[in-house]
Amino acid sequence: MRRGPGWFLALSAYWFATSFKWFLVLLVLLPAKVAELSPPEEKATRLGFLFGLGAVMAILGPPLMGYLSDRLGRRRPFLLWGSLLTALALWLLVHAPSYGALLGAYLLLQLADDLATGPYSALIPDLVPRGERGQASGYMGVLQVLGQVLGGAVGFGLPLAPQAYLAALVNLLGAAFSLPLVPDRLPQANPRPFLATVAAPWRDRDFLLVYLTRFLVMLGFYLAQTYLQYFLADVVRVFAALGRVLTEEPFQAVALLGLLISLGAALASVPAGKASDRLGRKPLIYLSGAGLGLLMPFILLFPHYEALLFLSLFFGLFYGVYLAVDWAWWPMSSRTPRPTPRTWASGRPPSWCPRCWPGPLAALWTS
Repeated sequence: MRRGPGWFLALSAYWFATSFKWFLVLLVLLPAKVAELSPPEEKATRLGFLFGLGAVMAILGPPLMGYLSDRLGRRRPFLLWGSLLTALALWLLVHAPSYGALLGAYLLLQLADDLATGPYSALIPDLVPRGERGQASGYMGVLQVLGQVLGGAVGFGLPLAPQAYLAALVNLLGAAFSLPLVPDRLPQANPRPFLATVAAPWRDRDFLLVYLTRFLVMLGFYLAQTYLQYFLADVVRVFAALGRVLTEEPFQAVALLGLLISLGAALASVPAGKASDRLGRKPLIYLSGAGLGLLMPFILLFPHYEALLFLSLFFGLFYGVYLAVDWAWWPMSSRTPRPTPRTWASGRPPSWCPRCWPGPLAALWTS
């Protein structure tokens, strides 16, 4: 039975909520809370420590939760409890009275996300025929970008606490749309041992190449994103364009840059996806990598907010090219007829592992 757009949108709803949540947490909420609760000279190192610790959990958590979901033959309880704990963790994070409490809330948020998204990553191979998985991945990619666009608008327009409340609400609504499509039980549980399940994708050369490509792209992305709010607060300082001050708050200034990046990505993703069908994936990966690499030095050479607004839009265009090809490329890298959650969740470590690096680099730079 061929599924319509409404079905694919409902399946992708929780991914939209996840993208919206992490945009606000990583770009706006977490840096702002760390700066609020830390001495100025320690904020960069403390933020990097949180990013690194969360990244380690994001590398290990989804494969483990996906494996447990396979062993039990259940998906729905993981998504249900993960979404509920996510809402709780967001409330705790925005109201954390100390850095220690913030650390605990962030670890709970990461654990809840792993609990939900590890098994959720398997819903495409669970529910979508192989011939329609590219279409399903396309919907996932579009809603990922739309979640970031909404996150940018909310981050610029609302104070910190309402941002967290709205992220919690969107998270619950996303789960409510996706949960009815999740079967209560799988036809059969996966009896394969955990280590064999973990090792299987690494025997595939195509998988390794796609993994390395995603790791390098996301490493550059997180090295720039992690401290962008602090760069604006400490170096740029004045957030004006066309002779008008847009905001005086660094968290709103960084959200506006994120919004422009996301809008650029949204504009580029669909045309880039169509172009990749005609030209192949590699030329667009090369174009995206070259464009992103050439733009990065200009951020340091022109630390003026007006210039950063302009650069952000073009950064988003090249990033959108990469995202469109990446979502089409990753499912193709698996040659197994029915990938397990571990295989599909293995797409997350090269996206999250680069978050381990900003912390040690900040500590080295400021020591």
